[in-house]
Amino acid sequence: MLHEPPEAGNDRVMPRFPVLAIRDFRLLLADRAIAPGAYAFSIVGVSFAVLDQGGSTTTLSYVLAAQIAPSIVFALLGGVIADRVRPQRVIVAADLMIALGEGGFGALVLTGHPTTAQMIGLEAVTGMGVALFWPASQALLPRLVPDQHLREANAISRLVMNLAQMGGAAVAGVVVAATGPGWALAICGAGRLLTVPFMLAIRVGPPVRAERAALLRDLREGWSEFRSRTWLWVIVAQFCLILMAWYGAYQVLGPVTAKTHLGGPAAWGAITAADAFGLIAGGVLALRFAPRRPVLFVALVAAGIAVAPLSLALLWPLPLLCATAFALGVGLEIMTVQWNVIMARAIPPDRLARVSAYDAMGSLLTMPVGALLAGPVAAAAGVRPTQFGAAVLILLVSALTIAVRDVRAPDYPHQRGRPASARLTAHNR
Repeated sequence: MLHEPPEAGNDRVMPRFPVLAIRDFRLLLADRAIAPGAYAFSIVGVSFAVLDQGGSTTTLSYVLAAQIAPSIVFALLGGVIADRVRPQRVIVAADLMIALGEGGFGALVLTGHPTTAQMIGLEAVTGMGVALFWPASQALLPRLVPDQHLREANAISRLVMNLAQMGGAAVAGVVVAATGPGWALAICGAGRLLTVPFMLAIRVGPPVRAERAALLRDLREGWSEFRSRTWLWVIVAQFCLILMAWYGAYQVLGPVTAKTHLGGPAAWGAITAADAFGLIAGGVLALRFAPRRPVLFVALVAAGIAVAPLSLALLWPLPLLCATAFALGVGLEIMTVQWNVIMARAIPPDRLARVSAYDAMGSLLTMPVGALLAGPVAAAAGVRPTQFGAAVLILLVSALTIAVRDVRAPDYPHQRGRPASARLTAHNR
């Protein structure tokens, strides 16, 4: 069978969301409730672990860059592997690597004073796990649910993830403020281990492919799918530059602003939680919202990311910073759901993981550059001028993106390798 039939009674219990009747989708939701909640402890814990050890903004840049840099290589490798084997097994391997990286970092913080080299090494392990996780996760969900439930499934999945992240971020800020960042990192590691049984219980099989090609041929095939769609590579190029500016000015320098002007980790945890709450609200709206020009909508929301570094540069009061993070979260979540649906419907399912890997790699390619530049630039020019410059760069890049005709088109080409009715591979194998 192509997908699992609803269980008895589920049509009465969950009439509005029939996708919840699918067993494997519910297992995926369990994983997506635990993993983001655990990772939220890392988001708060890593930055303050470095700063509490006496690290400068430059040291923080190096540590955070080490987490992102592996995406350049391992995202592509993860995409090829996830198009060959069961993607849930790739996710298990990724979760184990994240548990090792963050749990090990936490143990060092709790038992002594980790060196900069140790922090960089462990965050690199975490980064390898994150890089492997993304393309496999993108490929797994569309194979668990029928095509007509894709938007609903993506919205519900993202909603669960963001609820978990919001709760995790709020608790993480309190944990770091009360006990220090070591325990937050240890909680992150333990939480990622808890996801493994849920992933192993999913029964979807490996992708159905006409032939098994060599690694380089698989990569070339994925690249051909990626570059043949102008709207796709233009949006990815936009995010490549936007995320460089945002990551350096907001994620690296944000905790510095919080520690200097806002009161420390509890304030940064509140901003992170507000963002997550906005993502939740956006997920609810995404269940019914479908823009007429989805690719243009993505580009416009991306331009709005400029408000993140701008709000910090202007030193807005904490309540206004939280309100801004909430509003941006709403827009970004609707945008993310739309992008996931666009990708799942436009890319052949047996190539989706590889194309998602190029998407992830392209989007994240310059984030380590942003992390590496933020500390030294801020040390030379000041934190606030660096954040102002990031906001201006985001707006300029977005204006160039919106000028591209294919981005403004009313729709995107629905190109598939096979009909929608044959998208799902058989499971229960």
